[in-house]
Amino acid sequence: MLSFVQTRIASGELDAVIEFVFSNREPGEAEGSDLFFRLVQDYGLPLVTLSSARFAREQGQPFRRLREDYDRRVIELLSPYKPDLCMLAGYMLIASGLLCRRYPLLNLHPALPDGPIGTWQQVIWSLIENRSSVTGAMVHLATEEVDRGPVIAHFTAGITGPPLVPLWNELEGLDLTAVKEDPGEEFPLFRLIREAEFRKEPYLLLETLRAVSEGRVLVENGQVRYPAGQSPEEGSIRGLNLDREILRAMQADGLEPAV
Repeated sequence: MLSFVQTRIASGELDAVIEFVFSNREPGEAEGSDLFFRLVQDYGLPLVTLSSARFAREQGQPFRRLREDYDRRVIELLSPYKPDLCMLAGYMLIASGLLCRRYPLLNLHPALPDGPIGTWQQVIWSLIENRSSVTGAMVHLATEEVDRGPVIAHFTAGITGPPLVPLWNELEGLDLTAVKEDPGEEFPLFRLIREAEFRKEPYLLLETLRAVSEGRVLVENGQVRYPAGQSPEEGSIRGLNLDREILRAMQADGLEPAV
């Protein structure tokens, strides 16, 4: 996600500046995050870290009881910066009300505005359980109500097209609880639904930031507003539908939706 957006900024495709990158891991804590930190440094971006795991150990309490204390410290660390927006992408902690009120936090959630909440794994299993025909993802303003803040934009992705029909048929007669255990996330239907949504996520982030930078959507004082004449076709409760913009951007990169 970082490379995807930073490349567009550097090329002039997106009028924005990444002021800092924050992580709730610290250098040396995990191999994956260390690779990410090197990428941040290669781009010359300021990196701010505060280990949530270490914070909980030092306090001797479960992190869920320390969320606001942790976020208070995060705010102190970020005080030198004055971002217009903060993007939560890959940030798995639940932001406290204190943090949500301090910054306009945009959260990338792998489901439609009226879709399932939870992790992307929980979302996909819910889609399968309910035999859903469509999925998608949204960017919304983070609030104390998890995955249910005001929606800024979304995309849709059909999950009943020809490549998936045999896989849905294969599900008939199977015990979904058993499938979750084995083969679990390797279940072909699970993997293709994830691919249908995941391939579009970076483009949703890009096109949402572009819409904000161009003034097509305004994020102010904990609210999402649209200038006169810019109201989303489906009503502001679902935000801007960016299907066409995302398709156009993917095609420009030589890509097509997964299904």
